[in-house]
Amino acid sequence: MQKTAHIIGAGISGLSAAVRLANAGFKIAVHEATQQAGGRCRSYFDGATNLTIDNGNHLLLSGNSHARAYARSIGTEAGLVGPERAQFPFVDITTGQRWQIDLGDGRLPTWVFDESRRVPDTALTDYLKLAPLIWASEETLVGKSIPCEGVLYQRLVQPLLLAALNVDPPEGSAGLAGAIVRETLLAGGQACRPLIARDGLSAVLIEPAVTFLQERGHSVQLGHELRSFATKDGKVGALNFGGEDVIQIGDGDVVVMAVPPRAASNLLPGLKTPTEFRAIVNAHFRVEPPAGSAPILGVIGGIVEWLFAFPNRLSVTISNGDRLVDMPREELAQVIWNDVCKAGGVSGELPPWQIVRERRATFAATPAQNALRPGPVTALKNLFLAGDWTATGLPATIEGSVRSGDRAADLVLAAKDTDRRP
Repeated sequence: MQKTAHIIGAGISGLSAAVRLANAGFKIAVHEATQQAGGRCRSYFDGATNLTIDNGNHLLLSGNSHARAYARSIGTEAGLVGPERAQFPFVDITTGQRWQIDLGDGRLPTWVFDESRRVPDTALTDYLKLAPLIWASEETLVGKSIPCEGVLYQRLVQPLLLAALNVDPPEGSAGLAGAIVRETLLAGGQACRPLIARDGLSAVLIEPAVTFLQERGHSVQLGHELRSFATKDGKVGALNFGGEDVIQIGDGDVVVMAVPPRAASNLLPGLKTPTEFRAIVNAHFRVEPPAGSAPILGVIGGIVEWLFAFPNRLSVTISNGDRLVDMPREELAQVIWNDVCKAGGVSGELPPWQIVRERRATFAATPAQNALRPGPVTALKNLFLAGDWTATGLPATIEGSVRSGDRAADLVLAAKDTDRRP
């Protein structure tokens, strides 16, 4: 008899678990509390700019194996586009200097030996000083592991780790930073090609997954908020969605809870979760990028950190943005636009714009907060956790989100195989 996997939450963690379990023969029922799938990884039509924009700008890399495999499984890997070679242009808007880091297309970080391909005014010895990150523990501070000063730090390490950790890098977990370095810079250019969802996150990573499930007879219910669950014999026995809307969990059925940490701790009292979060600010401007604009440009010396070029718009991301969440919107838009003009080679008055500020975008990737991340297994035998805030070994990234969903699904399948054994 076919077993059912109830997936609580239709963010990318929940959807990746749902797709994996659907392919393994489970009947899938996805329950999403809000009126849209995708969580923080989604697109929507914005009336201010008259464009479809992403809730946040997300960069993937060619080495993000779980995220790419997920996209492949729903038929949309081709929607993740980027340059053929791992090249990252940068600009310092205080000096006007521009340069490009060329990581090549190999499996080894040979680019650090070529002066023309690395950060200007850096030497090989500067890169060797990053080695302690490779084996650092998650309990160690970045600031205690590597020098957080100098040209290489300011022009590459700081912007890279700030984007990954969403905290000021010296206070971040060196172990989490090391995981990023191992899977990107240390893996050579083949793992570092930048990829973006040119047509929007929802069109590439969310809507096709929902369609994939529905076309195969599975259900995805929006506006279906789990209020509580009943337990029996050390397992989830029933899901309560309010009033008489109660679903009984059959023998062999499973539940994957892929909701934000606050909701998870409310549903599962006593669950240990991160308690500190950091904001991310995104800005979108309706303007045609100049011909030849790089898909992503690193910006040094201003408020803007990364500038993305999409058809008909320029978008920016600012991490660790708590200092900006209460700034008047019009003032913030103008300050950001001034940086965009300097970095992106555009000019003119402020075009149609939108500011998206997420106060609790990611958990603070410090050693103390990382220690609060729970694993996927719970005290209830048929309940598993997923989410970028769980203990994935990575900071809160799309790759970490998908990896958590895959891991929860794999644990479900492992438990199912165990139950089959005589």
